[in-house]
Amino acid sequence: MITAPQLRAARALLGIDQRQLAELSGLSVPTIQRMEASDGLIRGNVDSLMKLVSALDTAGIELIAEGAVSPGGGRGLRLKA
Repeated sequence: MITAPQLRAARALLGIDQRQLAELSGLSVPTIQRMEASDGLIRGNVDSLMKLVSALDTAGIELIAEGAVSPGGGRGLRLKA
């Protein structure tokens, strides 16, 4: 769904800190910190992950899955395999 590096990159693109992301998503700062410290895919309960993804989407972040094409055609980034 979303990896810890994607989450950190999304925050960087938005120019927000963990506290601001917590406010946008309705999650706690420790929850955001745990998510960003994950190894690979973020683990958490489905409700928290959905709140996070929804907040990023509302803020203008489009998550691009591995091997997927960005239908919006906007700018983006991904790591090379």
